[in-house]
Amino acid sequence: MTNNHDTIQIFVPLKLRKKNGRPKILPPADYRPSEDQMQDPHILRAIGRAWGWRRRMEAGEFDTVRDLALSVNLAERHVSRQLRLAYLAPEVLKRLVFGREVTAVTVMQLSESAALPWSDQVGFVFG
Repeated sequence: MTNNHDTIQIFVPLKLRKKNGRPKILPPADYRPSEDQMQDPHILRAIGRAWGWRRRMEAGEFDTVRDLALSVNLAERHVSRQLRLAYLAPEVLKRLVFGREVTAVTVMQLSESAALPWSDQVGFVFG
């Protein structure tokens, strides 16, 4: 592995499990959700799917997003938009996935926020 000072590696310790043929993100074992703070399951599902797709792309299973879209039987534009969720700022992922912080943004707005610099994403997503 080369040491490139322009590269940042982020490790998000997610556990994925298939439930009814779909990936499901499992919270840490010590996580206790509060009733007043429930995250939209669609957001968590979309993030989990995006990370799964990203891993498959990085493993060389697919050469293009188009190939991936064909294999999962979804529109290329949809897959491309959802795939952006795998590139959210680490702080946003931590707060959404582990902190289960509620956000007023939709999955679509969340994927659009991935184009922002990491420093701006937290403010956009959590206001």
